[in-house]
Amino acid sequence: MTHTIRTATADDAGPLAALAAVTFPLACPPSSSPSDIAAHLANTLSEEHFADYLADPDITVLVVDADGQLNGYSLLVDRPATDPDVASVLSLLPSVEISKCYVHPDYHGLGAAAELMHATLAAAAASGGAGAWLGVNSQNARAIRFYEKSGFRKVGTKSFRLGSTIEHDFVLERPLP
Repeated sequence: MTHTIRTATADDAGPLAALAAVTFPLACPPSSSPSDIAAHLANTLSEEHFADYLADPDITVLVVDADGQLNGYSLLVDRPATDPDVASVLSLLPSVEISKCYVHPDYHGLGAAAELMHATLAAAAASGGAGAWLGVNSQNARAIRFYEKSGFRKVGTKSFRLGSTIEHDFVLERPLP
């Protein structure tokens, strides 16, 4: 598998939205309705939203690029947590949020996710963070195992609105190198 991990550019907004449409549904609980998933994609992970993320100086998007084909991405937010449930449990401050970390299912099990996480943690550390945190759906056992292998530990819980439903996430945190 030949690929590079690089910082996304404005030209990546469309391909990122297309990748999100494939990867986000895989992270949702089986009970999630297609309409709730579609609403989240439209309201958070559209090409326009990725263009906004890429223009925000507090956000870094990294991509797994295989000859112009995006096969994974992470999105870091370098500002204090605004969710009170999150802010109350974080102990490693300042903390950088890993808001999104997804790899195309064709790349699962090939090491791309671990490489992306390593690069993501390095970028978070380079921004001056003492710790990194993320939210993961409490039913997403595969992702939880991956994050635990990546050094994260559960420090709390938070709610997450997915369309018309409220999902429950674990808040995970880890120190940065």
